[in-house]
Order: sequence, then C-alpha cells, then structure tokens
Amino acid sequence: MIKETREAYNAAFTSAAYQQLLAELNQGLARQIEFRIAETPVFLPAVFKEKLVKAGNELVAIIQQENFKQLTQKSIPENWQVDHEKGQPHFLTFDFAVCRDANGELIPKLIELQGFPSLYAFQSELAEQFKKHFPVTRDFTPYFHHPDQQSYFDLLRRTIVGNSAPEEVIIMDINAPEQKTAVDFYLTARQLGIAMVALHELLQEENQFYYLREGVKQPVKKIYNRLIFDEITDKSEAFRNVPDLLTTDQLEWVTHPNWFYRISKYTMPFLKSEFVPATYFLSDLKTIPKDLQNYVLKPLFSFAGQGVLIDVSEADIKAIPDPGNWILQEKVTYEPVIETPEAPVKCEIRLMYLWPDDAEEPVLAISLARLSRGKMIGVRYNKDFNWVGGTVGLF
Repeated sequence: MIKETREAYNAAFTSAAYQQLLAELNQGLARQIEFRIAETPVFLPAVFKEKLVKAGNELVAIIQQENFKQLTQKSIPENWQVDHEKGQPHFLTFDFAVCRDANGELIPKLIELQGFPSLYAFQSELAEQFKKHFPVTRDFTPYFHHPDQQSYFDLLRRTIVGNSAPEEVIIMDINAPEQKTAVDFYLTARQLGIAMVALHELLQEENQFYYLREGVKQPVKKIYNRLIFDEITDKSEAFRNVPDLLTTDQLEWVTHPNWFYRISKYTMPFLKSEFVPATYFLSDLKTIPKDLQNYVLKPLFSFAGQGVLIDVSEADIKAIPDPGNWILQEKVTYEPVIETPEAPVKCEIRLMYLWPDDAEEPVLAISLARLSRGKMIGVRYNKDFNWVGGTVGLF
C-alpha cells in the first residue's frame, strides 16, 4: 500500500529468503506451523494507519460505555456463563477489510470484533523475521506505541502475568499443543515463563487447581484463556477433572470468558460509524430488504467464516429456525490493493489491543493482516494460491 516500498519489496523478493523465514519461524517448535504465512507483510501508509486508529478508537469508546454490559448480557449462553467477571476485557481485536469509499479513497470497514486474544506473541516474531530476511522492511515497525520488541513484550507480560508468579500462570486451550495456533502458545510460554496446559491436564482438589509437571503438582492461580467454550461438545466430560472451573473464585481469568461473547458479532448491530457496515439482528427485522445482493447472513457464534451465506435469498432468511442467533450485515467489498508479482490481492487488517488490569485504557499494540484471492478471507477459500495467508502490518 506504500507504492515505492511495495515495488522495492517485490523486486527484491526471493523464494530462498521466504523459505528461510519459514524455517526459522518453525525452528525449535514441537509442532510445525499449520497455517499459511504470506510471502509479504502489508506496508501501511500514514494516512490509512490514522483511519485505522480512528476506527479503533470509536469502537473502544462504545465498549467503554456504562451500559455496554447491559446491552450485551443476552449474548452469553446460559450454559457458558462464568462467574466473577472482571470489569474490562484484557484483549480487543477488530478486523477491518481494506475497501474504497465513494471518493475512491482507501477506508477500513469492520468485519468482526472479539474480546478474545489473538496471536500476540507470534505477530511480533513474524515481524522480526520479515525484518531479518527482507532488508526493505528494516526501517519499518509493527508496533503502534512501542519502540522495540522488548517493550512490547513487557506490556504483554504486564497484561497476562501482572503481579502473579509466572509459575502459577498457565496458557490453556482444549488441546493446547495440538491447536493450529500452537506456535503462538509456544512463543508466549517461552517469552513469559508460563506453562502451556491442555484442559484435560488441569486438575482440581477441593477448591484448588493445579497441573502436573514431571509428576510434581504445580498450583494454578491464573489462566491465560485461549479456550472457546462453544467448541466443547460434552461439557460434563470436559470438566470432569475441574468441576468448579466456571464458578470458582480461586482463579483469575485473562481474559474472563464472558467477554468472548460480549464483544463479538453480537455487538455489531449496536455500532454506528462510517467504518462499520449496517448490521441487524435477524430477529429484529421488520421487513426483508429488497436488495439482498448487498447483504451477507452470518451466525452469531461461528468461527473462521463457517456458516456465512454470501449470496442471500429471502428463502434462506425464512428458513433460519433461530433468527435471534443470526445477523444480516451490509456486504463489504474488499479492494485488491496489495500488488504482488502474480496478481493484486485483497487484505484484512486486525487491530490488536492489550488492556492490563492497572491501565485505564486499552493500548493498541500490534496488528495481524490476512491476504486473500478467494471469495472470502480464510484458508479454505485460498487453497493452492501464493501470496496469500497470514502476515503482519508494518509502518
């Protein structure tokens, strides 16, 4: 998106340097990276960066409204309501499509938002590897407010570990070492000195929680939560070892699981901004729009684009058995704005915030970008393409 830099990067690109970048990203990992890394970062010009920051500030202001919890209380499924919710989420992620407005200017348009962590450790490492292997990028930074990687990780540590002892903090997912995003878990554990624990490895005795390391009980006081409860099919079996996990006051959550639901597609209909497409709860629609070709239909609780209907018909809407769990959203047109040696590609940028307990405001820390040639952003829409996949924004 910065023309001179893009041309210089494309001219200097070599497959050998890209393969070396991938090799070093995978070095020392028990499980190799399973998602595709794009051949290039995204170079963000100052004007577009300012628009992203403005869009993010508007969304943060809405989340900070006094009535936000009241607005979003119905978003939390009754069977996944977790007790002892904190007053703020520790993570905010906002996904924006890169589009053109009526004047032909580039503009970010919100696609999705989450009060849930993303690849915070991996994005930093990816940026460092691009800067190492592609000299064109060395004067660029991935950080919005930090001078270097060390100060960025200091904020990540302050957010996740805080005043706790690192040995009493764990990063947890259903089967953490086997997740597609396991690389981020490994890097986080390495950087912060915390343990990576699968849900079935967490144990409970009376009201205390622990895990075993080389046969020795290690107490757990805080969970950096990467577990999406909706992915659990059998609740009773999943929590057999930890029956009080959802109700205990002996653990801190980073971030509390309720925020995953509060800040989600459920939030979209409450957002009004030039950066947000018009969005409606399907259950609130008085009449079905006649121009359905300009809308997409999305389930509230799905991941990686699953269940999204791009070409919507009136019959599709009438066939939805639970309209309260769906939204109708104005269609966003991605602009193929990233020039590559093969063809221009579309781009989505995720703003990633960190919000430590002792901070009044969330801090815009780093970004994630995804490049696509397919009908949608996502792995299954971009199979067998080059110059697509996950990457990072640099400026």
